[in-house]
Amino acid sequence: MNKEKLANLLGLAQRAGRIISGEELVIKAIQEGKVHLIFLAEDAGPNLTKKMTDKSHYYKIEVSTVFSTLELSTAIGKARKVAAITDAGFTKKMRSLMQ
Repeated sequence: MNKEKLANLLGLAQRAGRIISGEELVIKAIQEGKVHLIFLAEDAGPNLTKKMTDKSHYYKIEVSTVFSTLELSTAIGKARKVAAITDAGFTKKMRSLMQ
């Protein structure tokens, strides 16, 4: 897996307005069916991890924990522990990079 390419693609998706970040906004987007893929920081707290995992299992959305909080925040340019991809094209490319 190429983490650097994935981080660059995350930045591109952020600039293109295809990322929703922050716990409450991501949960709202999941419930509205806008989310294709979730990036959750591997070092996120147990409460946030459980909440995101439960929601995504219920709505059948893939959750990736390849990034730490620092890596995720650096990639999207905001201090975040969770980010959701709302674009099918970006999601497809990211999945292929994660394999």
